[in-house]
Amino acid sequence: MRIGVDYYPEHWDRALWAADADLMQETGVELVRLAEFAWCRLEPQDGVFDFAWLDEAVALFAERGIDVVLCTPTSCPPMWLYEKHPDIVQIQQDGTPIRLGIRGHRCVTNPTFLEYADRITVEMARHYAGNPAVTGWQIDNELEAYHCCCPHCTEEYRAWLTAKYGTVENLNRAYGNVVWSGEYSAWSQVAPPVGTYPHAWLNPARMLDFYRFCSDSVIDFINRQAALLRKHCPGRPVTTNVWFCEYMQDFYKTFENLDFLSYDNYPSATVPANSEECYSHAFHLDLMRGVKRGPFFIMEQLSGGTGCWGPMGRQPLPGMIKGFTLQSFAHGADAVLHFRWRTATVGAEMHWHGLLDHSNVPGRRFREFADLCSAVREIKPLRDTAIKSDVAILMAFDHEYAFKIQPQTNGYYYLEQLQRLHRAFTALGLNVDIIGQHEDLSGYRIVCAPEMYVTDSAVVERLHRFAESGGTVILTTRSGVKDEHNNCIMAQLPGPYRDMVGAHAEEYNPIGYDSTPIVFDDGAVMDARQWCDILVCDTANVLARYNAEYYKGSPAITRNAYGTGKVYYIGVVGTQPVYDRIARTAADEAGLDTVELPDRVELVTRTGDGVRARFVFNNDDQPKAFALDGREVALEPFEMKVLTD
Repeated sequence: MRIGVDYYPEHWDRALWAADADLMQETGVELVRLAEFAWCRLEPQDGVFDFAWLDEAVALFAERGIDVVLCTPTSCPPMWLYEKHPDIVQIQQDGTPIRLGIRGHRCVTNPTFLEYADRITVEMARHYAGNPAVTGWQIDNELEAYHCCCPHCTEEYRAWLTAKYGTVENLNRAYGNVVWSGEYSAWSQVAPPVGTYPHAWLNPARMLDFYRFCSDSVIDFINRQAALLRKHCPGRPVTTNVWFCEYMQDFYKTFENLDFLSYDNYPSATVPANSEECYSHAFHLDLMRGVKRGPFFIMEQLSGGTGCWGPMGRQPLPGMIKGFTLQSFAHGADAVLHFRWRTATVGAEMHWHGLLDHSNVPGRRFREFADLCSAVREIKPLRDTAIKSDVAILMAFDHEYAFKIQPQTNGYYYLEQLQRLHRAFTALGLNVDIIGQHEDLSGYRIVCAPEMYVTDSAVVERLHRFAESGGTVILTTRSGVKDEHNNCIMAQLPGPYRDMVGAHAEEYNPIGYDSTPIVFDDGAVMDARQWCDILVCDTANVLARYNAEYYKGSPAITRNAYGTGKVYYIGVVGTQPVYDRIARTAADEAGLDTVELPDRVELVTRTGDGVRARFVFNNDDQPKAFALDGREVALEPFEMKVLTD
């Protein structure tokens, strides 16, 4: 468990470098990340490389025992490269080139760009291969599944489809291109979806494959750089940093060939008044741990008020900087690097605040960071403890893409039910893994499979086997809707899951921003939103029924015995109490040990070498007091305590 910072020596006068390194050493910084945007300084002219300034910075940190993660700077090619090769820029879906001026303009399939990106990567890797201070590499920065429509992407897209379908006739059948006279008669007619149309207006099968292609393209670029780094700078771990952006690449495929996952973590500095809001970043952290089923890095962590892509936001409340970082360690982070050491005085991100403000006078946030460094030293002995979970939530990017292509109804998005189920089970003090849908399910007692929208027959079979063998499966609305091509399955929902659910939907009602009440068997009334599956039970028992609308009295939530296991079906998008109730019922039925926690108090249990450590975090701006394991626990706002036995 190490604390680090992101540092930009190229932004600052050299006179500050040594003083910054001294203060980092004094404060407890163990790791710095450098150079992700520094291509123009590393190669100021075509083929002319200058590593002297970076060598000096690396040496300053090495002298103070601070390790370095170097980044390949390919997110921001220098202006001379754009001038010399203007064709390397991405082409937007309206057919126009991206205008230069911010970052990430390059097309990662362009052969010319790849040639230059390979060259700077190899030069850096060779130069630092013998430098022991460089302990790892980050590839590029916050790569996305760019929807580029340039000629090179068009060629690659056709090749990707040809490899998948073989013939245009197979492609036409898979997509149902007969609709709107969209059948291709030659590969030359196939192109990315150029135009200003909403994605929902276009063929959904075509669009899902385009999303998949864009994801695979950026993953190919990542793997290309990883291979170069391993060849020319062997023995150093390689990663890239991801975030929740508009066009996310498939995280599970992204990190298959990388050594560890890195994530950029920016929890909100505003505590929502609405208790319904899924506010905690515990969900994000458990998802990142679940991608490779192990520890991960935070390459950028909230250090101050944000401001660049929008107006300036609130500064973190007292305790947030320390608390959010300890939350990351509790959920499996091996290192947390804060963005950034100094608040920039130049450039667009000058109001995205770091630890040291423009005044250059250490203030409240910096003092809290220093206190954090001391706290991390105390929990380092727990680094090798493991997070073992009885509950898993399945996540798949095909579902995320398909929901974006065809929004289901107003206010309905893919991740919400994953977040609500996560919140419900963690509120019981249970560890939860968020894993890819193709992962092994052995060892889990409960598997939540929300919105299994794009059907994968192997996943269907795995969930059936899990329930048959005594596991509990929780399925939800919009499961079994589409085949692997994103075309609708001609069967009553939930399609291939109907036999294990023991119920089917005779109709559904997308109610959007409206709500309708449901009543449980004990008379408890809760609200359904966005979606209502109007169910008919085949073999299942009814847990809740609709209490209004033309389908009043129809089943809304069911439970079915299947094999030696149980299958729950949540036929609504509910408010949080709906998921809390189902989680409590399922956990009790599965015999899991649960606890009662106050709202917004989080618990992660880590075990190893005969030690059980309970990381208890108050993710709220109000103090909390409660009993846990026979002990009285009092937590200040955003305070974490570690209880061991």
